Amino acid sequence: MPSDSIYRNLTFLCFFLTVVSCKSAEKTAGIPKTDQALTITINPARTYQSIDHFGASDAWACQFVGNWPDAKRNAIADLLFSQESGADGQPKGIGLSIWRFNIGAGTAEQGEQSGIRDEWRRAESFLNNDGTYNWDKQAGQIWFLNAAKARGVNEFLAFPNSPPVQLTVNKKGYAHNGKPNLAASNFPQFATYLADVITGVSKKTGITFNHISPVNEPQWDWSDGGQEGTPFYNNEIAQITRSLSSALSGQKLSTKIDIAEAGQIEYLYSEHNKQDRQNQIYAFFDKASANYVGDLPNLSRSISGHSYFTTSPYKAAADKRTKLAESLRNVDGLKYWMSEYCILGDNEGEIKGEGKDLGIDAGLYIAKVIHNDLVNANASAWHWWLAISPYDYKDGLISIDRNKTDGNLQPTKMLWALGQYSRFVRPGAVRTAVTVAGDEKDLLVSSFLNTNGELVSVIINSGTQAREFTLKSGQENFQVKSAYQTSGNASLEPVNTTGFSKGISVNPKSILTIIGKADK
Repeated sequence: MPSDSIYRNLTFLCFFLTVVSCKSAEKTAGIPKTDQALTITINPARTYQSIDHFGASDAWACQFVGNWPDAKRNAIADLLFSQESGADGQPKGIGLSIWRFNIGAGTAEQGEQSGIRDEWRRAESFLNNDGTYNWDKQAGQIWFLNAAKARGVNEFLAFPNSPPVQLTVNKKGYAHNGKPNLAASNFPQFATYLADVITGVSKKTGITFNHISPVNEPQWDWSDGGQEGTPFYNNEIAQITRSLSSALSGQKLSTKIDIAEAGQIEYLYSEHNKQDRQNQIYAFFDKASANYVGDLPNLSRSISGHSYFTTSPYKAAADKRTKLAESLRNVDGLKYWMSEYCILGDNEGEIKGEGKDLGIDAGLYIAKVIHNDLVNANASAWHWWLAISPYDYKDGLISIDRNKTDGNLQPTKMLWALGQYSRFVRPGAVRTAVTVAGDEKDLLVSSFLNTNGELVSVIINSGTQAREFTLKSGQENFQVKSAYQTSGNASLEPVNTTGFSKGISVNPKSILTIIGKADK
């Protein structure tokens, strides 16, 4: 628990900052401002959860885009993974710190006979029908795996949406009538297959997956042929996890098992609406549960869930996340990973998933979801779904032409909104206490302390007026080193800090990240 006495007795160093763009002064000219200045107080001595990583997945477009011309695929990899900046200080990318690799079930080899209508949602498999493996498969995804490593990513997670078609009940990559598509007798074989894939990819690339997530959104039926997938019950997930633990140990792999990729966060902490597929914190991590697996030596001390369908309106979303955080406290040392999200559904009329959107409104919505997950659910990880999307939908950080051999690419503001966190809040950071005094309408603020002593604050202004504020920090000799903003006309753009002695102004409909450090 944080120390209130330390909090009360800290001496805060107050400084006034003015944020103007180093690119163009007119970005703040003529913007209406509120009369009341705010005070944002950061207390780095009072901390909450640690941050493990920010990430995204390679499903499904990377199987094709990874074989695009070098200039195009490298440009995409830079946007996702690079931690470098240009001569003008402009970041080349958002510096993701984990990359999720989709282990395909073999529906691509089945073609139209797979029953999956969209070719882009089929996936290759390393497993051949005769039980041997072909490690030259999934070549486009392997390219992105290597590209991530080359740009400094050192955490990798593998996940199947479905067991390989050779092992499933109906020999397809999706289920029938909402029934689990893997017989219990094949659980050990499925576990061995996953361990084999980890070993095989390691031999081919030098990358050993740090994490393996054996099931995905087990609450859904996965029976419409829209993509690979299968439901599972909690007792089946527990059995698969035990088998996988043995298989990993047998091959002397250090990979940790992550469960359970719940389709909605309510399934983690409550008796929601899927019998024997809910209340998963209790099911897997309470010793009184018949499905307890918390003592397995290679199970990570985290449980994962997806933020879909729970993000609007904001207050209701925050309440659900608070309940999740309360439930997590019942298990000592258990972390929560928000392991998948993109904009789906109509979100109580606030924003629709349909329709590609490169603009700031979608970016602001994503920033608010990230804030809610980190601050109210105490998430230690935050992962986007499709890094690259060819669809007319808000599901991709980078939008591309639906072309298997070449095409155009467009970064979205959702990419840069995520980057306001992922580029600067690095693995091992801890979230710190922060308070806002004054009319905080339209503002959301969070703060993080990196392992190198950097203090990172992210301010979201979803309103139509610029907001002025004073920033206070409990670090002695604290100095702002840099700042970056994403708005309608800026994408993770460096901000000129020379006028910071006069006060901070965060632009309307923008996200501002301020990085500072105490000078020794």
